[in-house]
Amino acid sequence: MYGLIGRMLSVDGQRDALLDLLLEGTGEMPGCVSYIVARDPKDPNGIWITEVWETQAHHMASLKLPAVQTTIAKARPIIAGFAERFETEPVLRS
Repeated sequence: MYGLIGRMLSVDGQRDALLDLLLEGTGEMPGCVSYIVARDPKDPNGIWITEVWETQAHHMASLKLPAVQTTIAKARPIIAGFAERFETEPVLRS
């Protein structure tokens, strides 16, 4: 398993719009076990994204999917930047 946990920052006042875009463009991603977006309760512009993939290759391939490319293009103007980013090795209960 391959995991990513990262914090994205929206342009002021655009966090909910960015959350909506992230959720709408990530429905069908082969190899994705879990994709969770969450509001950062301490930062009005912060979003945490937690991803679990079967492999790192599945994650990399997802970035080339047409739906993901469209979401990235729509989201780019309201992304202020990226903060923390952690790679993990998820352990799932059998």
